[in-house]
Parts: sequence; structure tokens; C-alpha cells
Amino acid sequence: MNDKIIVGLDVGTTKICAIVGSADEKGNVNILGIGKAPSDGLSRGVVTNIDRTVKSIQQAIEEAQNACGMEIKSVVVGIAGDHIQSFQSRGVITISGPDKEVTEKDVNRLLADTRKIALPADRQIIHVIPQEFIVDGQDGVADPVGMTGVRMEANVHIITGMVTAIRNIERCVEKAGLKVDDIVLEPIASSLAVLTTEEKEVGVALLDIGGGTTDLAIFEEKTIRKTSVIAIAGKKVTDDIRRGLGILQDQAEMLKVNYGAAHMSEIVQDDPLLIPGISGRAPKEVSRGTLCQIIQPRMEEILEIVRDEIQASGYGRNLSAGLVITGGGAMIRGVTTLAREIVGMDVKIGVPIGLNGGLISEVENPMYATSVGLVIHGLKTGKASQAISRQALKELEDSLPEEEETKRPEPVKTGQKGSFIDKLKGWFEEL
Repeated sequence: MNDKIIVGLDVGTTKICAIVGSADEKGNVNILGIGKAPSDGLSRGVVTNIDRTVKSIQQAIEEAQNACGMEIKSVVVGIAGDHIQSFQSRGVITISGPDKEVTEKDVNRLLADTRKIALPADRQIIHVIPQEFIVDGQDGVADPVGMTGVRMEANVHIITGMVTAIRNIERCVEKAGLKVDDIVLEPIASSLAVLTTEEKEVGVALLDIGGGTTDLAIFEEKTIRKTSVIAIAGKKVTDDIRRGLGILQDQAEMLKVNYGAAHMSEIVQDDPLLIPGISGRAPKEVSRGTLCQIIQPRMEEILEIVRDEIQASGYGRNLSAGLVITGGGAMIRGVTTLAREIVGMDVKIGVPIGLNGGLISEVENPMYATSVGLVIHGLKTGKASQAISRQALKELEDSLPEEEETKRPEPVKTGQKGSFIDKLKGWFEEL
């Protein structure tokens, strides 16, 4: 039985990716397996076809199982979509102990109080992220346990999603024969994979340009301050190319990935590109410059919305580390140049960092940021997936009496939940 095995499942609009990872005794992350499959059962991060999504999940999981030699039983799932909403909330309690010392029980009561908000029946809370604690007017407290006071308050960042959208994701995973260990907002997962503690401390904006949605997360003083989901992303760029050139979807995606550019400065030689004709028609010829003229306006639209979101957050002047772009959209040439012009700050491409061994070079790509981040999140929160090596499974089956061969032993869940304060400290250390 393998200890601390995590499987991160990124259920995206254009692709579904499963990554198997583990941690050694020192906490170093190793990538054991990767599985990827095309996705056509989602729209803007929301499931629109259960059966197609289930098949894609099964295909990605099977590929990951073959790569790591383990049978996957449960996963940490990422969630996005334009149904995601976030807002600030505040709670207050009085310290209950006779000596007025703040205990873990008091912190639990306070965070439970912050969840007592009026939510529509069709929405549910995904994350409650502490921003700061205030003890008797003393603000900026990261861990109040052990302090003495009469009144304690907390500012938290609450992230919610549509109940039906969350349930449909869970249902697809369950119909694929898997158990959902946890559901994590995708920009939070991506931040764990591509951002450093120093960047989060001085202030940074993370932009994850996926297939169906573009996710924004703003960090300052090691804490996530704002999250936002924009319903325009890479698939819109592909659709623009398809309509603009009158070609097939697959051809448009190929042109975007292999020859696309988001800024005209990337066009050194405006060589013509030959596109096969449809149903025996003559091939089409298009220049790289024309392709850029189609891609650039859509990328400008995305980045202008991002700029407005950053300015509206009030943290624009505090982002000393600038903007980090990740996700599949980050692979379009010239996106950093365009982002610098529009957003007006330093920009870099974010790839998964801090990995120790295994398939490191295979995942050092912006498109794997979310799935690697899901693995890291699971390892940090102690949600170990149920995975057992196939050889060990065969040995266990062979050791059973003949009449009981069909009864497989249930894998033991090795991850421990941990105390709330440990989790809380982890949030402030890692965000």
C-alpha cells in the first residue's frame, strides 16, 4: 500500500488531465504518472454532457494508471466556471474560557459564525479562506490561539458555486468509478504549483487562461485577496480562427497552438500556411500575420477584463511581483508582450515549480499547473488518495481463498485529516 498518494483531476473544457503524485518523508513532491484526454462534455467549465465527460475522465485515469502502475480509486477535483462567485465576510464571537485565552474551539466557533450568511438555495460554499483575525481590536493576527482577549473577529474570503454544477462534476467522477476526496477552486490549485511564497508576500496576480474560463487570483501578504472567473478563454480564440478562416475546429486548434501569436512583434517571417481543403476542395492559404490579426483582438479583450478586475480589487498598486500567466493560453506566443502593454505591470509565464522527482520535465508546462496544484493541495491537507499498486493488488488477490477471489480488499485511506489550526497555519504559510 502506498502512503501519501494523491491524484489530481483537472476537469477542463478542452482537456481532462489526471496527475498522480506522492510526497516523501521530507515533503518533496514526486510526479508518478500523467493521463490526458480530450474533453467535449463541458462548456465554460460546466458539465453539459454527463456521458461524454465520464468517458473522458475514464480515458485520462486509465492513461495515468498505466503510467504509474497503480489502480486509482479517488481523486482531488478542480472546479471552475462562470458560476463561481466570491465575497468577503466577517464574524465575531466572545472568548468563552474563564481565563479568556483563545483556544482552537474558539477559532472553530468563529469560522463557523462566518459561514452563517444568507445564500440562495442554489449555491453552496466551496472555500472559506481566513484573511486575518482581530483580537480586542488588534488586527493582523495570523494565529490567535494562545492570545488573551474578550472579543475576537475574523475577516474571511468566501468562495461559492452553483449546487448543480458542483454536483454534476461529482456525479461524473463517481460514474467513472472514482471517489471525490476534495473539490478545489482551480486558481487556488494553480497558485500552489506556480507561485512562490515571496511572490505571494509582496503581491502577485495569477492569471490561468484555460479552455473554457480565465481564472484570476490576487495575493498579498501571503493571503488570497480576490478571486474572479471570466467566461472568455482559449476556446473562444479557437472559435474565432475557425469562423474567420472557415476551417474545421481541429484545424483551428492546430493553427493556434503551432503557429498562433498574440502580438504582431512575434511575426518575424510572414510565411504562408497551407490548410487542407474540406471534402476534396483546394487547400487554403493563410499568412501568420492574418492568424495573429484574428488571435490578438480576443486576447486583448481577455486582458482588458483582467486589468479592470485588478483595478477594481484595490490591490493593483500592491502587486510588486506583477502578473503570472499560466494555463494552456499562456503557450500562445507573444501573450506576455501583449499583457505588459495592456495590464501595465511585469509579466511572466508560470510553470509548475518545486517538484523533486519523477516525471518533472513532462509537467513543466503551463497547461499542467492546475492538475499539479491539485496534487500539492491534497498532499498539504492530508487527503491521501486511495491507490494501490497493481502488483500488490494481484498478490492480495492470489492470497485469498479460491471462493473469495472476487472480493478485493478495500484500500486503506492513509491521509489523516489533521487539526484545524494546522490547516489554518498551512493556508497562511502557503497562500
